[in-house]
Amino acid sequence: MMGLADRHYRWVIVAAGGVLGCVAIGAMFSLPVFLQPIAKDTGWSVTGVSSAMTIAFLTMAFASFAWGALSDKFGPRPVVLTGSIVIAISIALASRTTSLLQFQLIFGILAGGATAAIFAPLMACVTNWFDTHRSLAVSLVSVGMGMAPIVMSPLSAWLVTQYDWRTSMQVIALLVAVVMIPVSFLIRRAPALEMMAQGGAAAGGNGMSVGEALRSPQFIILLLTNFFCCATHSGPIFHTVSYAVTCGIPLIAAVSIYSVEGLAGMGGRLAFGLLGDRYGAKNVLVVGLLVQAIGALGFIAVSQLAGFYAVAAIFGFIYAGTMPLYSVLVRENFPMHIMGTIVGGVAMGSSLGMAAGPVAGGLIYDTFASYAWLYIGSAAVGMGAFLMAMTFKPFRKPPQPVPAAA
Repeated sequence: MMGLADRHYRWVIVAAGGVLGCVAIGAMFSLPVFLQPIAKDTGWSVTGVSSAMTIAFLTMAFASFAWGALSDKFGPRPVVLTGSIVIAISIALASRTTSLLQFQLIFGILAGGATAAIFAPLMACVTNWFDTHRSLAVSLVSVGMGMAPIVMSPLSAWLVTQYDWRTSMQVIALLVAVVMIPVSFLIRRAPALEMMAQGGAAAGGNGMSVGEALRSPQFIILLLTNFFCCATHSGPIFHTVSYAVTCGIPLIAAVSIYSVEGLAGMGGRLAFGLLGDRYGAKNVLVVGLLVQAIGALGFIAVSQLAGFYAVAAIFGFIYAGTMPLYSVLVRENFPMHIMGTIVGGVAMGSSLGMAAGPVAGGLIYDTFASYAWLYIGSAAVGMGAFLMAMTFKPFRKPPQPVPAAA
């Protein structure tokens, strides 16, 4: 049983996770803010600089497994601490690169891979600390990550108006080191896992091996659902500003659509967390995926800024709300001692889906000279995610032993 002090400390884990996620995601997503200044200063193509983000997503996808497995073996603190140090170093090194290839490799592989050390280990750690209010706790960590566009992006924009992009990135690197490294020391294993580790026993009361878990239909369905879910909203996230500009909306006003979407997403994370605790994570996820698919079509029907705001608010509320529920489902169906590995594997689907959307959206626009098919395609992929989630069936719980008659 968790003691009173641990019950209080679990909320410290949540707060620390939110801060770490906000700064880590914000540092990586400072690249779109620095995109034009980098291109103008270096002469590198916008496409070339942007590709560093695609490389980062792909690296995150495959690094999530490794970091998750390491957090299962050594605990989340050393993994998160290592990731924090490497993010700071990689952002600083990227600011000093002299060739596009150097920038792509350092930012895309080093920073992207290090960022993966934050998400999966943190989510696995938080789910292991909570038996009640689990969906809410994971959603609160996700809210912290969702704060990145609201806190870190404006800071990056202000820095680059005051200094050159290299100095600005160095300030971001310093901020990562000053904030994330100390906060990493607040992260620790859940008491139950700590006791099992000290006793040398497998935690979670379940003898399932990593191989069995990765081959299970439950894991495969969660991974594929997460991929289709993120592929549904990644295209609209990356291309809606461009679409709004083609509708005649000024660029500065079009960018504000992201702010509306981000603010709505914070509310969605909280609301879905509360609903997940009340009605079950799977039920809420399934409904959310259906509404997300339908919501993607809403962008086709708007051409004025007010209409974009309305659709973006609904779309952001839904897609952001669904994301934390995958970690909850993992915790409900897999043993505690392999949480990091399984959450990392499911997160791989998320990163691959996020990497697919921008490229697919660009190809669709270049082919049809219209964004309509992007949103139609997103809706179709979203329906695939909904149908995939419908097939998810939790593991059967083993029967409880019947007490022997006296």
